[in-house]
Amino acid sequence: MKCDDVYPRLVDHIRQFFSGHEIEYFSWQAGPISTVLPRFRVARVAPGPRIDQWAYLSVGAWEVDHDASNGLEFLVIAPRDDPRQVEFLAMTAHYHHGERLGRGHTFPLGQAWLPGSQLNHALVSLPYPFGPNLEICDVDGGHLHFLWLLPISSAEHTFLLTNGVEALEQRFEDSALRYWEPGRKSVV
Repeated sequence: MKCDDVYPRLVDHIRQFFSGHEIEYFSWQAGPISTVLPRFRVARVAPGPRIDQWAYLSVGAWEVDHDASNGLEFLVIAPRDDPRQVEFLAMTAHYHHGERLGRGHTFPLGQAWLPGSQLNHALVSLPYPFGPNLEICDVDGGHLHFLWLLPISSAEHTFLLTNGVEALEQRFEDSALRYWEPGRKSVV
């Protein structure tokens, strides 16, 4: 499938899933992302009927794999409108370019996710708050997957390395994790 066919499909998928939400697209010009993935954009989804937080979704990370029938896109959920989330997704797409991220992978953010937060790593996870209707974007010959970037603490990252993703996700579920709150306490 040609790039020119995939991008409209991605935009339509986001628009349909977040029907009733205001959606705006941004690019990130700083750093190497514009060289590595020149078509890369981020969709910013304002609060609305599906979710009352802000959602940011990558559009173009799939090109890392050069295969629209099995590529990845990423999303993050934030408590407020914040251009740092556009940067976060650009950084993630660039990291994916070198490291080939997938479900269960983690990576350091190099700083707090948001000011005052102890969350300084990201866990690549299924988009549990939205389910498979957002996760899977059908394209000719296959589908793309949206994976969730869940900000986690260093302690949660260490726990995951020792006990596995499922054990950490169970801790999140048991604690009724308020994943969008930058000041949330670590579950471990």
